[in-house]
Amino acid sequence: MILSSLSGFPELLPADRITELHILDSLRQTFELHGFASLETRAVETLETLGKKGETSKEVYALSRVNDPDQKQRELGLHFDLTVPFARYVTDNTGQLTFPFKRYQIQKVWRGERPQEGRFREFTQADIDVVGADSLPFHYEVELPLIMAEAFANLPIGQVRIQVNNRKVCQGFYEGLGIDDITATLRTIDKLDKIGVEAVTKTLVDDVGHSIDQAEAAVQLAGIVANDAQDLTDQVRRFDITHPLLDEGAIGTWPAPLRCRQCQSRCHHGGIKNCSRIGLLHGECLRDGPVWS
Repeated sequence: MILSSLSGFPELLPADRITELHILDSLRQTFELHGFASLETRAVETLETLGKKGETSKEVYALSRVNDPDQKQRELGLHFDLTVPFARYVTDNTGQLTFPFKRYQIQKVWRGERPQEGRFREFTQADIDVVGADSLPFHYEVELPLIMAEAFANLPIGQVRIQVNNRKVCQGFYEGLGIDDITATLRTIDKLDKIGVEAVTKTLVDDVGHSIDQAEAAVQLAGIVANDAQDLTDQVRRFDITHPLLDEGAIGTWPAPLRCRQCQSRCHHGGIKNCSRIGLLHGECLRDGPVWS
């Protein structure tokens, strides 16, 4: 049971805390068995660093001292995810890290958003990433979903669906449609689960500057659900949109995780959604909704 006298900042009863610790220990064990190093970064980053992730930066909690008349500390804020501090950490320590660098990170994060069911202002996030110095061997594209599937298979949470995405598909499709502002389009499409098709289409037309045909095509792309890699490629081709990036993403090497038999045996595949999230993978617990990404 989650208790809190302050909305969005949960506190667990002892029995629930034991359950949480079991889950975190299971994740750590799985990540470490696959050679991922544990990492913990500071809770505080500069507002300049936190602001590099666009709209999410609006949710940052700024940090200041009560007795600070000059408010010099307002240049700092609490991190809202683990990706931004990890990128900063790698940049700061490049000369001391061995690449490819495999890390997992389990820490508290803070977001100043409206609390609702399943969404809090303070919560624990678990990330795994592999960073290369120049390029990254392709086998990691298959290894990461396998590790994620294994991590969830070790937990009593029911079946898990892995959704695979590649920005090349989205960007190539948008550029093939003649869309200029790729970043704004991606961010708007990413709100489909939150605000729905009609609101996203309207935002694309009114705020991003799409024609109605462009907006509807972008939304339709995000709604593709396929049974396997070939089915996905066939559905993308039916739009009759051509662009080198689209061919490279949809017809090239990116569906390899979907063809991996180990991944298919470890995860339930109710479909492969070509959503427009910038990240490669998104997961759902089929019983309870989104769990990880």
